[in-house]
Amino acid sequence: MTNTFAGRRLAATTRRGLMGLTAATLMTPAVLRAQTGNWPNRPIRVIVPFGPGGGTDITMRLLTPKLSEILGQTIVVENRPGAGSTLGTDFVAKSAPDGYNFVLATLSSTGVAAGLYSKLPYDPVKDLTAVVPTNFIPICHSVTTTGLKVRDTADWIAQLKANPNKFSYGSSGVGSTGHLASASFLQRIGAQAVHIPYRGGGQVFSAMLAGEVQFNSDIPSLMLPFNKEGQVKTLFVATDERSNLMPDVPTAAEVGLPGYKAYSWYGIFGPAGLPSNIVERMNAAVNEALGDATVQQRLNEMGTPAMRGYTPERFAQYVKNEVDVWVPIVKASGATAD
Repeated sequence: MTNTFAGRRLAATTRRGLMGLTAATLMTPAVLRAQTGNWPNRPIRVIVPFGPGGGTDITMRLLTPKLSEILGQTIVVENRPGAGSTLGTDFVAKSAPDGYNFVLATLSSTGVAAGLYSKLPYDPVKDLTAVVPTNFIPICHSVTTTGLKVRDTADWIAQLKANPNKFSYGSSGVGSTGHLASASFLQRIGAQAVHIPYRGGGQVFSAMLAGEVQFNSDIPSLMLPFNKEGQVKTLFVATDERSNLMPDVPTAAEVGLPGYKAYSWYGIFGPAGLPSNIVERMNAAVNEALGDATVQQRLNEMGTPAMRGYTPERFAQYVKNEVDVWVPIVKASGATAD
């Protein structure tokens, strides 16, 4: 009986280990120990799966100096946008689990992507190692003032309903949080608009200011300067409480949309099979960086508070729970990447 049980475990482990792995990741335990025992001994690459100028890019570049100092190695930030963040995330999922390739993935890359893509090239839970979350991201809904006059949310909803597919909205890509937030808003009010995906937040903002798209859903801190200049108008924040950055902007519930919420979070992930010593050290390093006074102040100024203190196990469970919650929400919204 013992041999049979051991054989079944070995077969199951072999199937899990081989599934989805490339030749580069087929490393024996001895090879992994040899390569990770003195980790890190060369520069570490962190993929940002969105273009420059967006929240993930800003966050990772904020953390990089302190993280490099703590780990004693250069942290190379590389933007790999595409397919709503799944392109860069998949690259890391298929990388060797040697501790030199990570991704700053998001809710978009995990729970949202699992609901949007019928053939997602990676499993957010099985093919990635959840290392540590970085920060929580509230979302607000804004309209451009270029060629568009909107008094308030009620007026905007009326315009959308009266003009099916006349207006368009931008996002950082199909499957991004901004895409889902706007699609869910439209589904909630019973209106139609055209989705135009871009390769990063910076491009979306440029399109908003030029009037190429009329609305978007993004981080309050990123929209704040455009609000101050009168270039956009933020109508509401999709959270339970008003944003401390925009105290005069009502919540979704206050404008007649109770129960409508949109948010995201960022976190560091590695490929499946990442050795526990690397996971634990990277987790501790990021948590230490998040505790730095300058980093904390900047994250608070951005209105994206640090998710500090998570163990790898707690974060892995958090990700699994988010996948379970968001897949049915995405499907109910009607948003799809297929």
